[in-house]
Amino acid sequence: MVAALALDHRVTVLAPKSSRIEVGPTIRLITCPWGRLPAFLIWATLVGSWRALMDRPRWVLAGSGLSAPMAWLASRLSRARAAAYLHGLDIVVQSRMYAAVWLPAIRRMDRCIVNSRNTRRLATDAGVEASRIALVHPGVACPVSIDDTERQHEAREFRARHDLGTGPVVLSVGRLTRRKGLVEFIEHGWGALLARWPDARLVVIGDEAPDALNASGVGQRQRVENAARNAGFNASIHLLGPVPEADLRAAFAVAASHVFPGIDVQGDVEGFGMVAIEAAAHGVRTAAFDVGGVADAVDDPASGTLVAPGDYGALVDALSSHIEDDDQAARASVVAFAARFDWAVFGRAIRRALGAGS
Repeated sequence: MVAALALDHRVTVLAPKSSRIEVGPTIRLITCPWGRLPAFLIWATLVGSWRALMDRPRWVLAGSGLSAPMAWLASRLSRARAAAYLHGLDIVVQSRMYAAVWLPAIRRMDRCIVNSRNTRRLATDAGVEASRIALVHPGVACPVSIDDTERQHEAREFRARHDLGTGPVVLSVGRLTRRKGLVEFIEHGWGALLARWPDARLVVIGDEAPDALNASGVGQRQRVENAARNAGFNASIHLLGPVPEADLRAAFAVAASHVFPGIDVQGDVEGFGMVAIEAAAHGVRTAAFDVGGVADAVDDPASGTLVAPGDYGALVDALSSHIEDDDQAARASVVAFAARFDWAVFGRAIRRALGAGS
């Protein structure tokens, strides 16, 4: 987003401690000296207002609804326009203080950019004027090389390192939050897949999300481990936690399918389903429940399969179909879908949403 806007503007980024971006003649990064979220919000309010008064920007942009009040205040002090990029959870999070302070700031934005059709619906339900909303899907690095020789080498090495055997691998990637539905999938779906593919393995990449707007991520890893142990699936489920980018690429190389068994959780929402686009960029199809904004990230049948929420039989059927039809030709067609979300496409859409480039 910063790189795209820097084509037309000088951009100053106020970011949490230890943030890193590529700076340049038109990009300046200022980071908070403290690591805690409350400290960042206070710092962003003060420094954001001061910088806006000094720089007199055209736009003040909140990267999520969480920083909308800071962006709105800075924009009014400097007579700039205010915008926020909304992700879903930052609209529906259940908190009286959030509803009293954050949602009114979101409603006052001159422009709200949303990441999916579902987030757009949530924004209008929350009182944001439809005329102020622009839909811009998140981007992904495309194309990802899927040279078959290289992919097979990475897959063999990954299998050996994690003792995955020779059977099909189903991959789950993302922060371990309740709405991801991984526990329920293990309890209601994984056994049925093992009945068809006894040597299958479920590889889970990701960790807790204790700093999310809600606290539903806390303890999810333990819940997943308990579900696997209680069902007797320990040998077939591998929780790898967070991994380096090279390992994630290798995991996609070995995967026959990516599973996204999201569930509806009150006060939480799957805003888009970015990991389904990342999987597609690596040539891996996604089998997902049609919840939240996932339908914007999975094109059935071009990049995967969408099934009715809670229908674990249909989800297992989709995964089994992906396993049976896992070849280079199928992967190449999925990559073509992911190209619709290339960062260049995202950049042009962001600039249009903010009137840049005119």
